[in-house]
Amino acid sequence: MKNIHIKNGCLIDPKNHIDGHHDVFIMAGKIAGVGNTPAGFVAQEVIDATGLIVAPGLIDLAARLREPGYEYKATLESEMEAAIAGGVTTLICPPDTDPPLDEPGLVEMLKHRARELNQARVYPLGALTYGLQGAELTEMAELTDAGCIAFSQADAPLTDTRVLMRAMQYAATFGFSVWLRPQDSFLARHGVAHDGEVATRLGLPAVPVCAETIALSTMLHLARETGVRLHICRISSAEGVAMIRAAKQQGLPLSCDVSINHIHLSERDIGFFDANCHLVPPLRSVRDRDALRAALQDGTIDCICSNHSPVDDDAKQLPFAEAEAGATGLELLLPLSLKWAEQGKLGLADALARVTQHPARILGLNVGHLSPGAVADVCIFDAEHYWKVEATALKSQGKNTPFIGMELKGRVRHTLVDGKVVYCG
Repeated sequence: MKNIHIKNGCLIDPKNHIDGHHDVFIMAGKIAGVGNTPAGFVAQEVIDATGLIVAPGLIDLAARLREPGYEYKATLESEMEAAIAGGVTTLICPPDTDPPLDEPGLVEMLKHRARELNQARVYPLGALTYGLQGAELTEMAELTDAGCIAFSQADAPLTDTRVLMRAMQYAATFGFSVWLRPQDSFLARHGVAHDGEVATRLGLPAVPVCAETIALSTMLHLARETGVRLHICRISSAEGVAMIRAAKQQGLPLSCDVSINHIHLSERDIGFFDANCHLVPPLRSVRDRDALRAALQDGTIDCICSNHSPVDDDAKQLPFAEAEAGATGLELLLPLSLKWAEQGKLGLADALARVTQHPARILGLNVGHLSPGAVADVCIFDAEHYWKVEATALKSQGKNTPFIGMELKGRVRHTLVDGKVVYCG
């Protein structure tokens, strides 16, 4: 491994409260020093970061890599390229592959494939139940040994509350985390849009807010009963935010994320059946969007994720209700996080904390910071560079996003993982 000297950049490290011009020195894949040159350090490579921001590598809590089983939508190679192009050095893969990640062998295969590519770090979520069928609990201890970092149903329903309670009890006993997206599958059945004015005008089957809040209420009650560490994935409504805020105030060991799409978009962006806006959960009202933005700012929502879900063109070029839900997001996580912070008159450190320090805390991983001795996962970007989101420019095999054609600010120039430059743009 090379000794790397990153010079003349503005270092922003939210965990260590650093926001200023400091050089960074990397040796043996780790941060050897910040500011002053370490004793005996001789640079073998110099990166001039003049006019650029030097930050910890981004951590994305929801990135579907589509392997195994959905290689026609995306491959591990294409999505890892997208990750490092977006400055993402650690990503969490949901278990809804084909077959689902419910066996240690599948998890080990995915981890091995990711290691072979030697790019971003991949941490799979294990399936909470076999086949994500919601009936029989998986062997969580074995899946953890294979490399799973927590357990989830992804978007698959778990309607049997007794099974859910048993899963939480087991997870709490062994210190595992449970990640759940709150949605009552009966209330949301066949729904593709928020139950509001746009769905009514367009005649689209709707998903009411109570589909989220009823499921969330059940999850919070069972978490309180079992003591499990619960992470709520992709909250989407003002009412859901209020419930999470109250639960946190009561001391429940709870964390929460929001999709980058939902803090910028609302049901109005569906326009005239734009299938790129067919997302899970659905884009909700402007009031809900504003509540999500405020909750992210005040800490009720802990972090932002891309909810990266690449979809092939054929599945999107259908009528809205028939089109497959999902959007690419790995390469947009940084610029859209910066856009949120700028609109909320927050500093760069606040934006970066939501995609570095905070998700690392949820994961319990020693990443997301640039302390001496830490792994050298680094994102170097130009915070002032405008670029246009075009399908042909995206590394991801999935080219669909509601932000196609939009100009965004914030372009990654270098990504380092384990002290190795894996992307240079």
